[in-house]
Amino acid sequence: MAEPLNRPAVLLVLHDVAPQTWADYQAFVEAVDAMGDVPMTWLVVPDFHRRNALDPHPGFCRLLSERVARGDELALHGYFHDDQEPGPSTPRDWFMRRLYTHEGEFYQLPHEAALARLRAGIATFQRHDWPLHGFVAPAWLMSDGTRQALRELPLSYTSDPQHLYRLPDFTPIAAPGLVWSARSAWRRGVSKIVSAQREQRWRQAPVIRLGLHPVDMRHPFSRDYWLHTLERLLAEGRVPMTKIDWLTQQRQCLEHAA
Repeated sequence: MAEPLNRPAVLLVLHDVAPQTWADYQAFVEAVDAMGDVPMTWLVVPDFHRRNALDPHPGFCRLLSERVARGDELALHGYFHDDQEPGPSTPRDWFMRRLYTHEGEFYQLPHEAALARLRAGIATFQRHDWPLHGFVAPAWLMSDGTRQALRELPLSYTSDPQHLYRLPDFTPIAAPGLVWSARSAWRRGVSKIVSAQREQRWRQAPVIRLGLHPVDMRHPFSRDYWLHTLERLLAEGRVPMTKIDWLTQQRQCLEHAA
């Protein structure tokens, strides 16, 4: 469906998609589907935590193929989504890899290792005939070697919490995102306050991303927040789009302006 090129957008993004996490997401996805035509971007992990490979789950793979057929986007989200590289060697690395996250898979990878893992992920998508445009590193953490590897591959974009980046030159495009830390009640409470402040600040932003995680779905407080926020943004006139469709629209706007 063609949309005016100047309408603000909302991008609904499901992180950590794997057979193991589908039980978390299923009811939420069904609720979103009930709203009408709301395309989503699914960040797919080929072998989540090294014990949840996609290929032995043909039913789940068929589900993802069906989502593509109805207009959703699948993007590559790491390969294992865990960090099993040698231990931290500096205080900063210890903070990033032990406090901030244990899942920064691509934070330390040298170029050849990152390239091999990215190619393995691309091969997974190719086996299932899934179109692939984007890569999102777990926890948005990427080494210089990963960035170098991405410049060598046929991918269109990557991202961090506040930007999308066109590849291969990493051209930044502002795309602010809401994301929660939902592991405990106090984190959920703080996340709601911070998100409300950010959403108010971004009311005029051309795009807002909603970055959901499986843990968000396990608590009615956070799950309901995401549903109500999506409903409100749609009611305010934002157009729901996938990441790649929004990026394509932005390129068309630039070409039209030129």
